[in-house]
Amino acid sequence: MRILVDGDGCPVIEIITKVAADKNLELIVYTDLNHRHQLAYGTLEVVDQGFQSVDMILYNKIQAGDLVVTSDYGLAALALGAGALVLGFSGREFTNQNIERLLATRHRQFKERKRTGRHTSHKKRSPADDQRFKETLLNLIENRTTEL
Repeated sequence: MRILVDGDGCPVIEIITKVAADKNLELIVYTDLNHRHQLAYGTLEVVDQGFQSVDMILYNKIQAGDLVVTSDYGLAALALGAGALVLGFSGREFTNQNIERLLATRHRQFKERKRTGRHTSHKKRSPADDQRFKETLLNLIENRTTEL
C-alpha cells in the first residue's frame, strides 16, 4: 500500500507523514508550485500550477490498493474507480456508497452559490478533527494490511 496525498491545502501532512513513517509505507505528496511542503519522510512531487494539475497527475499514478488522501470529491470519485481507498482531510472515508450523494450535494451548493453569490465559511479545524483523521487513517491501513 502506498499513500498518495493531494497536498494542495492539506492540513494533515504532518499526521500522514508520521503514520507513513511509523508503518513504513511509501508516501508521495503531490503539490503545485504554489504549495510547498517540507517532508520529514516520503517524496514530494511538485507539478506546474494549473486547473486540476495536481489532481490529474495524482490520478494517473494511482494503483489499485493505494490510499489517496484528498478533500476533492471529483478526485475521490476517480480514485475509487481506480481501486483506491480514499480519505478526506476531515477523516471521512469516501466510498462507492457515499460518493454520488457527496457529488450531488457539491453540485447543488455550487448552483446555490452561483445564484446568490454567497459562500459558506468553513469552521476552524480542531484537535478533535486531527484525532478523527488519524484514527480513520490508522484503521484503513490496519484493515488493508490484514486483508493482504
